[in-house]
Amino acid sequence: MEMFGQLLPFVFLIAIMYFIIIRPQQQQAKKHKEMVSSLAKGDKIVTTGGLIGEVKKVEEEFFTVEVADKVTVKLTKDAVARKYGDEA
Repeated sequence: MEMFGQLLPFVFLIAIMYFIIIRPQQQQAKKHKEMVSSLAKGDKIVTTGGLIGEVKKVEEEFFTVEVADKVTVKLTKDAVARKYGDEA
């Protein structure tokens, strides 16, 4: 019983860490993954570097994005921060 009493504060701290740090990060990552998978040709996006562009082609792991007239770049899906116009 004494050992349980000593472990109780650690269990409590782990539970707090889970609900304050780990769980919200997991939910945010899931939401971001769903947003990226729902992007289609014509959607405007903001990259993690701050570039704003329009999706021209969706591939399995990449997007082809037009950032200026006749200037296209190929981005990994991880480089998309958010959809343009959505709240940050």
